[in-house]
Amino acid sequence: MIKLKALFIFAMVLLITSCSAPDVDYYQGTEPKFDFKQFFSGELKAYGVVQDHKGELTRKLVVDMQASWNGNQGVIDEQFVYDDGETQTRVWYITINDDGSITGTASDVIGEAKGESNGSVFHWTYSVELPYDGSTLVVNFDDWMYLVTQSRLINRTAIDKFGFEVGEVTLVIEKIE
Repeated sequence: MIKLKALFIFAMVLLITSCSAPDVDYYQGTEPKFDFKQFFSGELKAYGVVQDHKGELTRKLVVDMQASWNGNQGVIDEQFVYDDGETQTRVWYITINDDGSITGTASDVIGEAKGESNGSVFHWTYSVELPYDGSTLVVNFDDWMYLVTQSRLINRTAIDKFGFEVGEVTLVIEKIE
């Protein structure tokens, strides 16, 4: 019986640790180096897909972004257009903190988004109140941004509710020169 309990505990620890994402420090030294303020400056455009918990495509979207800075305070205005005609706006108010971490707020974000960068990767987490079936639903976003070139990045966002992944958004974001 003791061996069975030990085996069960070992299996649970293995399962929990295998599901955890790497820390941004894992990406130290990767290139090109991600500079949030430099990348999110000026005009940007994103193309993406939304998938449900089974990985099935539910929507496509295009996002036009305009980003500007005053010192370490930035504004990113995002205009979403979905393939079903729905439009949405999110305006981020970004702060680059003295320790290099980044925080952000927006009208549909609950509290504050918190993030950090290392190497070519930026990671941040936040909760969002989304319109859903005539009401709203609060979900958690876990964003990982991977800088591919100085003008393009891939953004993968896991969306979860009560600790279970309910969807995923994948975006390719590019700077418009």
